[in-house]
Amino acid sequence: MPTVPLTGRVPPVTSGMHALSRSGAKHAPPISLRAQRGALAPRAPARRLARVTNQVSNEARVIPLRPVPARPAGPESSPARNTGNTQNRETRENAGQREGKEPLWRDLVGEVLRRERRSQERTLKDVADAARISLPYLSEIERGRKEASSEVLAAAAHALGLGLADLLSLTHAELTRHTTPHRRPAAARPRPSTGLCLAA
Repeated sequence: MPTVPLTGRVPPVTSGMHALSRSGAKHAPPISLRAQRGALAPRAPARRLARVTNQVSNEARVIPLRPVPARPAGPESSPARNTGNTQNRETRENAGQREGKEPLWRDLVGEVLRRERRSQERTLKDVADAARISLPYLSEIERGRKEASSEVLAAAAHALGLGLADLLSLTHAELTRHTTPHRRPAAARPRPSTGLCLAA
C-alpha cells in the first residue's frame, strides 16, 4: 500500500485514476464541464413558435379606434339585375338615336331583298346558288351588315327575277316610306300682294 506524505496537500484525483487504471479496475469516461452545462440548460423554443408568438403579439397591439362600417349587400347581391338594367338603358338609347336618324342604304337594300325572297317563298340557299353568291355573304347583305357592290346587287336581283333598276326603285320607295313621317312641314309661303292700297 503506498504511503501518503503528510505535507498538507490533497493528492490529485487523476493520480488515483491512473493508479486504478494501472491496477486494472474499470471506470467510466470523464464528463466535461461543457456537456454538463448543456444537459442542465433549458432547451431553446423552436423558431416557428417564436414567429407565431411575435405575430400574435403584434396583432394584439393593433387596436382600431373606429369600427369599420359594413358594406351594404343590396347592390352587390343582384349583379344580374344591374346588368339587365344597363342593357335595357343602352337599348333605349340606341333606339332613340335610330329614330332621330335616317336609315342606312344597306339596311334598306337588305330589307327589300329579304321581302322579295320571302314573297317568292324561296330559301336563302336557293337565291345564293342562283346568284352565285356565298350563303353567309348574302345573309350579311340581307341583315344590313355588308354593303354590297353593284355587281353583287345585280346578281341578287336577277336571281329574284328583278333588274338592278327595279331593286333600286324599291329601295328608294322604302327610304321614302321611312323618312316621310320625320320630315318637317314646309313653312307657309307669304301670299303675293295684289298691289292695292287704300288712301285715307
